[in-house]
Amino acid sequence: MQDVVDEIKKLFHSFKNTMPQRVEKLQQSGSDRTYYRIYTDENTYIAAHNLNIRESDTFIYFSRHFGSHGLPVPAILAVNNDHTIYIQEDLGTQSLLNKLEEHGHNDYTYSLFEKSLQKLALIQIKGHQGLDYGYSLTAKEFGKQAIMSDLLYFKYYFLDTLKLPYDKQAMLDDFEALSTYLTRTEHKYFMFRDFQSRNIIVREDEVYFIDYQGGMLGALQYDVASLLWQAKAELTDGWKNSLLVFYMDEIDKLLEKPVDRNIFTSQYNGYVLIRLLQVMGAYGFRGLFERKAHFLSSIPLALKNLQWFVQNKRIGIVTPEFDRVLRIVTGDEIIQRFQPTIANAETPLVVRINSFSYKKGQPADESGNGGGFVFDCRGILNPGRFDAYKKQSGKDKNVQDFLEQQTRMNDFLNSVFDLTDITVEDYLQRGFDNLMINFGCTGGQHRSVFAAEQTARHLRNKYKVKTIVTHTNQDNWVR
Repeated sequence: MQDVVDEIKKLFHSFKNTMPQRVEKLQQSGSDRTYYRIYTDENTYIAAHNLNIRESDTFIYFSRHFGSHGLPVPAILAVNNDHTIYIQEDLGTQSLLNKLEEHGHNDYTYSLFEKSLQKLALIQIKGHQGLDYGYSLTAKEFGKQAIMSDLLYFKYYFLDTLKLPYDKQAMLDDFEALSTYLTRTEHKYFMFRDFQSRNIIVREDEVYFIDYQGGMLGALQYDVASLLWQAKAELTDGWKNSLLVFYMDEIDKLLEKPVDRNIFTSQYNGYVLIRLLQVMGAYGFRGLFERKAHFLSSIPLALKNLQWFVQNKRIGIVTPEFDRVLRIVTGDEIIQRFQPTIANAETPLVVRINSFSYKKGQPADESGNGGGFVFDCRGILNPGRFDAYKKQSGKDKNVQDFLEQQTRMNDFLNSVFDLTDITVEDYLQRGFDNLMINFGCTGGQHRSVFAAEQTARHLRNKYKVKTIVTHTNQDNWVR
């Protein structure tokens, strides 16, 4: 990591003729790219490190092309010689999803969705002009093969895990018919591919776009479907309908002739379905195969999103076997399979979560049940070995960032969640009243404290269960 930071500092100096105050690694997302925030007296910047040079070149090219058209993307400020590091404008930390979570579904957030769709229309149509799609990463166009790929992604990583009987050849025939229908769209321009509220940054009430390196030529409807039907956003049907009309008004201003709204909406519904299925495939892969707790917990919400669509929308083409299977997949029985038992005010279960120091010994179970889980965190790199964190604890953001970004703590906790979830669900169903979960490390100050806090947060979010967190060695923390 230090070699990368040194390279970032060297590149920064080459275009600013000064050295940054500090460079901090940001939390890594699902990709192999790593991001760093560069701090100076006057400003901040974002540096990206990526060994996938083709991906970096695509992002840099798209950014510079869109920037030359005055579109809302970060400016590329410097690129190193081998194109493994580039520095870009820092647009801030507040995404559209953050704003939605902060303000709820009110007039202010609705206006941000309108701005996002207005700018989307511009980047799709104006950004398409003169764009070299030879830079696209996976394919130049989101055509029949790409649509089939998304459908098969859903089939292999979600549908087939349910082990439901269905006519596989009839299903493939329906996939073929649907993908052919959707490729016959009249309006193909730049397609963002992952246009959702996390990739829209809000700065001073204006919107900017990031993470468009997966873009290609494709139907206008796909990106709108991605934004309005994002399960996490939980937009009402009224918002979805009115925002779609707003978007069609915006593209009519940019196209040579207005779109046929009946045809456009029918194909839009088809792309909504494709996007919902692609998301289900991703959740299935990340959750059911890789066993990542966040994605597993997202499956019920995504299924309910798909259920509402299946019950209320039509896509303008008959796919009998596919329709039959979708009705089964979105039935209450299947959704319930992924929906964890939720505690309520009368639920007796209390989960007591402790951090402790192995030097002092693990906590006694005063309930008389003989204790519960004990997890040893000493296999995780200890932040307490570094002067910058020695007098902090696992409750401090700097320590949390260190553990999440520079250790395998996230992998460790995913395994913890897999184990403890089984017991919590069983205890909830059987009416038990006590479960103890202990995390130990050398000093009971950093790793075990972070693990205890995160486990409590996970259990409260997933099961709404009562938790009591105690840091048993807090009186002895280094201060």
